[in-house]
Amino acid sequence: MNQQNKSITLGESLLPIILLISLLSINAIVFGDQAIEGANQFALLLAAALGGVIALRHGKNWEDLQNGFVKSISSAMPSMLILLLIGSLAGTWMISGVVPAMIYYGLEYLNPTLFLMLSVIICAVISLVTGSSWSTIATIGVALLGVGNAMEINKALVAGAIISGAYFGDKVSPLSDTTNLAPAMAGVDLFVHIRYMMYTTIPSLIITLLLFLGIGFFKHGEIHPEGIRSVQLAIKESFHISPWLFLVPALLFFIISKKVPALPAIFAGTLIGGVFAIIFQPQIIHQLSGSESYLQASYQTVMKSIFTDISIPVANDNIKDLLSTGGMAGMLNTIWLILTAMVFSGILEAAGILEKITETMLIAVHSTGSLVSTTVASCGFLNLTASDQYISIVVTGRMFSKSYQEQNLKPEVLSRTLEDAGTVTSVLVPWNTCGAAQAGALGVATVAFAPYCFFNIISPIMSITIAYLDIKIRKLTDPETRVVIPEKEVLNQ
Repeated sequence: MNQQNKSITLGESLLPIILLISLLSINAIVFGDQAIEGANQFALLLAAALGGVIALRHGKNWEDLQNGFVKSISSAMPSMLILLLIGSLAGTWMISGVVPAMIYYGLEYLNPTLFLMLSVIICAVISLVTGSSWSTIATIGVALLGVGNAMEINKALVAGAIISGAYFGDKVSPLSDTTNLAPAMAGVDLFVHIRYMMYTTIPSLIITLLLFLGIGFFKHGEIHPEGIRSVQLAIKESFHISPWLFLVPALLFFIISKKVPALPAIFAGTLIGGVFAIIFQPQIIHQLSGSESYLQASYQTVMKSIFTDISIPVANDNIKDLLSTGGMAGMLNTIWLILTAMVFSGILEAAGILEKITETMLIAVHSTGSLVSTTVASCGFLNLTASDQYISIVVTGRMFSKSYQEQNLKPEVLSRTLEDAGTVTSVLVPWNTCGAAQAGALGVATVAFAPYCFFNIISPIMSITIAYLDIKIRKLTDPETRVVIPEKEVLNQ
């Protein structure tokens, strides 16, 4: 029988998802934190293979599937390159003393009780100014994690605070790519979209700050002033600590504020860090190279910090891990995970499996609340399966646009929901580009920090709650015709 036109059933569509979740659960039990070193990647390939078999049974050919996952990998290529450069930036910022200086002064001025709440605020402000959660987490976030570690605060808690703040800033910044993408898919003005988001975003942020403030008062870890002083002393003995080192992040944030794309901006930050290492840290340069020629030692040390793991010699053994980085090589497991995730999502999209599942979700829509809930579920589902927040926003926005019109809802209701769910939940998925990237940058497993990303968890819940309570839900007063920008055009912006 020719199965070319036989549509895939919902049961068949769910099989690859069920297999993937089962394998990932087994890997978590068997391999623990080491699952990202290969087990999870192969699980994604096995689930992709099952999706491919289903697609072939329904008339697809290998070329269709190959084109699907090649296209998917291509869409994630900028993210993978950014990850490599984040690894290199972390290396040069470590040997230049930038990260150690942030840790040193952070221990001097940040109150342990207020530390988690202040981490949210600091990251929110930086991300709002730069429009980039990734850059914020890879720079200020790494330093704050070091401060929290020195204060003996749970790493996962600190990571959750950092990510919560960074994703708030990213979500409302007019410089953010997702903040521009969501209204483009819904057909609404950017600043109308940002203002309308405040009804859900500000309450979510306030609840997040209160939660971290409460945790700070009752569970901020065992704080020993003498221990903090010993960490500061060890850092000062190993590095030349100076306020001048803050010129490096200041220059990077200035570059980003000028709307320079992330790749060249982070590359510039890497080079600036290398230059400052040569100027301010000659002792580190000699220690890590062993060469008598300072020119040769500088080149060798800076290059090694960019592409491989380094560990700064320190007197205090307790902070050796704090002053170590993996360079580009440290990001390879994460990149491998993203590659296999893109193969999985590309095959499922080419097979029509993702479309089948999202279409099925629309059957349950009968009210504004159920429509928003279904949109949130679709974004979360695509973040789980397509492994990319942009796909989550674009596909959901395209599929639900007509439904929002039919429910007499203004386009900003859709664009807000896309951001409340698609943007912020991506970081909660270990194999999503965002979840994998932040785990790689912070050195904390996604499953460990996800429960503490309060802003990211509360935002979609707030969106659903506001919709069911019918608070500030804008209706179309007259029939409108909107032009939804095609996916290809949006992604090329």
